[in-house]
Amino acid sequence: MDIGELLSYKPPNTPKRVQDDENEDDDYENEFERQRKLRKLAKSHRVEAELVEKSQRTHQRESSDTLQVDKPISDEEREKILKLVENEEVEGEVLDESALKRLILLFEKRALKNQEMRIKFPDMPEKFMESEVELHETMQEMHAVATVPDLYPIMVELQAVPSLLELLAHENTDIAVAVVDLLQELTDVDILHESEEGADSLIDALVNQQICALLVQNLERLDESVKEETEGVHNTLAIFENLAEFRPELCGDAAKQGLLHWLLRRLRVKLPFDGNKLYASEILSILLQDTPDNRQMLGDLEGIDVILQQLAVYNKEQTQTKHEMMENLFNCLCSSLMYAPNRERFLRGEGLQLMNLMLREKKLSRNGSLKVLDHAMSGPDGKENCNKFVDILGLRTIFPLFMKTPKKNRRRILTTEEHEEHVVSIIASMLRNCRGPQRQRLLSKFTENDHEKVDRLLELHFKYLEKVEEVDLEIDRDRRDIGEEEEDEEEERNYLRRLEGGLFTLQLVDYIILEVCTGGPATVKQRVSQIINLRGGSLKTIRHVMRDGSSLPNDGICS
Repeated sequence: MDIGELLSYKPPNTPKRVQDDENEDDDYENEFERQRKLRKLAKSHRVEAELVEKSQRTHQRESSDTLQVDKPISDEEREKILKLVENEEVEGEVLDESALKRLILLFEKRALKNQEMRIKFPDMPEKFMESEVELHETMQEMHAVATVPDLYPIMVELQAVPSLLELLAHENTDIAVAVVDLLQELTDVDILHESEEGADSLIDALVNQQICALLVQNLERLDESVKEETEGVHNTLAIFENLAEFRPELCGDAAKQGLLHWLLRRLRVKLPFDGNKLYASEILSILLQDTPDNRQMLGDLEGIDVILQQLAVYNKEQTQTKHEMMENLFNCLCSSLMYAPNRERFLRGEGLQLMNLMLREKKLSRNGSLKVLDHAMSGPDGKENCNKFVDILGLRTIFPLFMKTPKKNRRRILTTEEHEEHVVSIIASMLRNCRGPQRQRLLSKFTENDHEKVDRLLELHFKYLEKVEEVDLEIDRDRRDIGEEEEDEEEERNYLRRLEGGLFTLQLVDYIILEVCTGGPATVKQRVSQIINLRGGSLKTIRHVMRDGSSLPNDGICS
């Protein structure tokens, strides 16, 4: 068979290695290797020619008397060229179906050979090391598959996924890390979106092979004091992020298969702050965001205490990267507090005291602590936290923020409207949940300094009333362009627009006004009526706002 026939030879549909026909496997391997070497040789000649031409031009500029056309390349330069050729992919090369089959066959054969050599010579690394290097090189070549996601179904059909995942338990962690690196590239979300069929095929195969459990088991044995294994941890977390973004329902499976437990332990371990710790906090936030079962599991694993401890540590020294981690942990707390029993754990872990301290310190953590307090104290399940917040002198902290919104700065995360919404929501929650002496202490705040807090309430009332009226005008203009048949479909969206445009905060403010007028001294109601009359308003407006919010689910402001 001449070289032309060899290059045009196409293998059968299934490339699985047949144990009894080693010659056929050798043909596949020889063909693949020969093609690869031919491409490298061509690249080598091209690069060498370019270097020769460059050296000629340089010499021409330096000497006008003589012209050298053949300057020899030194052994050192030649070695660099060959090394470059070995490491670089051939530009413009596109992996096709037959090449993929040959590549996977070669991968399967080398994986099997390495396994056999390790079994045959378990105590003689020099015997199996060559097969291990060959296996590693083949896995590096398999990165080309990620450039053609349309071929993923063929890779799955050839059973390459189980073979890859088996190598996650390889005795040599370099091989396991190489598998993780390859899987991270194969599951890149941008690549997955290029081929829906290919993405579904690959993800289904990975899930069926319990990829989450296998990745967690591999995480357990990686040593982050080794640079390559540190990168392996980072790429493993990237795989989980890719899977969660492409299929959010996998968050629950990943947590159950050990990822949540590993993340908490990784956050708790006393290692210098690094990118992997930051990434771990981000993945934890993703797991808790939309998966109620994970919030319950976090509480059962004492995760609330772990998060609070980390926040206490990194609040002392806030760099930009550490602040990003704190924001992730604040998001974790907010999500976890949506599960009612976690609020009791938050209370026992002195979470209120920590949040109150952060508010007083006027650091960037103040934004996150406001959000956490809002979640911890809202609704009937926040009753104990509301009363405790008053007991720890939290009113001295929250009311200065109510009276004056902090000035805007470049690194601020919350907008003015978001900040005011959280503050008035916390006060409204306390008015709803506090009883006895705690409630009286709260109401008495509105009579201090000649009712200045009542003045602030009315200021916020008119501010957000104006915002809602502007949104209503926009909605009216839009309605003129919408037919009657579509009008009903727009009502819900318009209501959401009004809530986002200021109605929700306006409802909270007006609820506070009604509560302090009803439960506070008569002078409070007189002050409210006086200011409204001076501004040309009416108490009927407040009643209308409250009726408008009566259909809000779980808002708690009209009960």
